[in-house]
Amino acid sequence: QVQVVESGGDLVQAGGSLRLSCTVSGLTFDEHAVGWFRQAPGQEREGVSCISRHGLIYYVESVKGRFTISRDNAKNTVYLQMSNLKPEDTAMYYCAAVFRPYGCRLSDEYNYRGQGTQVTVSS
Repeated sequence: QVQVVESGGDLVQAGGSLRLSCTVSGLTFDEHAVGWFRQAPGQEREGVSCISRHGLIYYVESVKGRFTISRDNAKNTVYLQMSNLKPEDTAMYYCAAVFRPYGCRLSDEYNYRGQGTQVTVSS
């Protein structure tokens, strides 16, 4: 049984930082790409960043230079370091994994997804 568990969400002031963690169990972690997605109330889900099994990385334009994704295969964990947070970053953040030998794409069908962790940025 695959489990995806996110943590690290919180309420922060604009300009602050947070680090989200995503731990995946029940699959061969280093065969999977992992993505972070977010969804604000009344809005569609948006892909934020993804990282391939080999560490190739993609960011959506709105977070480039502010967010950093990384992975620790020994811990089956992917991190999303978020800096200079803005009120528009407020959303539920989800982590998801997909079997992908090469690269990563936010448009993939990510088979395994967690319950999310809430990030709220106050102005």
